[in-house]
Parts: sequence; C-alpha cells; structure tokens
Amino acid sequence: MALFDLDHTLVPFDTGMAWTQHLIAEGELEAHYADEYLAACQAYVAGTLDILALHRRMVGAIAGHPRPRLEALRASLSEAMQARVPQATRDAVAAHRAAGHACLIVTATTRYVAEAFAPLFGIDTVLATEPAVDAAGRWTGEVEGEPCFRAGKVRHVERWLQARGLSLATAGPSWFYSDSISDLPLLEAVDHPVAVRPDARLAALAAERGWPIRRLDGSDPA
Repeated sequence: MALFDLDHTLVPFDTGMAWTQHLIAEGELEAHYADEYLAACQAYVAGTLDILALHRRMVGAIAGHPRPRLEALRASLSEAMQARVPQATRDAVAAHRAAGHACLIVTATTRYVAEAFAPLFGIDTVLATEPAVDAAGRWTGEVEGEPCFRAGKVRHVERWLQARGLSLATAGPSWFYSDSISDLPLLEAVDHPVAVRPDARLAALAAERGWPIRRLDGSDPA
C-alpha cells in the first residue's frame, strides 16, 4: 500500500491556493481573497490558526454555491492543473500501481479539492478532511468528523483498512510520502517512510533515521 500526501508532495504547491486562484479566475471570488487565504496559511504555519479555521477560510466563501456549479468548477480545476503536475510524481505513483500496491491520497485538504487532483495520478481512493453539507447538499463551511491531519491521518487510514478487514500491521508493506513534519505520526506508522522536498525539521529527522529523501521533480538519482 502506497500513501501519498498531496500538497507539496504529489504536487509542488498548495492546492488550496490553486483552488482559490481558480475561483478568482472564474469570477467566483474577488482578487483580494488570494491574499487573505495566503495570510491564513501563514498564520496556520505560525501556529496561530488551527486546521478547522483554515478549512473554513478555504471553503467558506462559496459554501452556499449549488452543487452543479461546484462540480463544474472542480472539473475545470482538474483540467487546469494537468500541466502543473510533475511527471516524476506520476511515475512514482505508476511504479507502485505496477507493483500491485493500492495507492491512496491522504491529505488534510478538503475532499472536494483533493478529488480534483486524484485522477491526474490514476488514484481512486482519497482520504481527506470531509466538508460538512446541509440538507440540500451544500457545503456549510464546517468539517464533518475528524480532520485528516497529523495523528488524524493514521486514524483515517486505519478506519479505511478496518472496513476491509485489515490494519496497518496486517496489510503488507506500506509506504507514505510526505513533505511535512506534521505527518510524522503516519510516517512512523508505515514500513517505508519517504520524505519529499521535506521541511527543515523533517529533513533533519529523515537524515538522522536514514529515510529516503526525494524531490520527485525529475532530479532524483536514477
């Protein structure tokens, strides 16, 4: 089983910002919203904004939009992102698929955005933060259940496996690719942790523990 973080791992950018910029380009948001989202991301990294507040910032502005319009926006986002996905990450996923490994995206970003990227890698299963919906099927701007974040990623993976009568201990060899020290719980839970363009803390830890460090941008040694 091969698990992949999304932002700055499978793609070398923040998918929430890509979504925000796409909405601006489509006339759904005013241009200043990109600066507001960036400020929220910076506050999140600094520890002054939690994952729930960041999620609200990303989806709240269009929470009341009808589902057909959101589906159309997501489809056009996926098409627009084709050229921004490095071939090296596609190849990494393809190598696992060729080996018969189940491939999953495991990401803190909202499922709605993550599912726009999954088809670009031929990945069918996405474990993500679930956006809450109202009786009419529209986003409320809130989160349903536990965010898929930090130790929550481990629990999301374990629940997915339990539904199939498996666990991380019994599912066979497992890999997890991530750029962030925030993903340490899942990196430590798999058999083969892989650091991808890691942040400073993860880079130091990966070097100390002998974990592979990759860029997945075509510059890794053959």
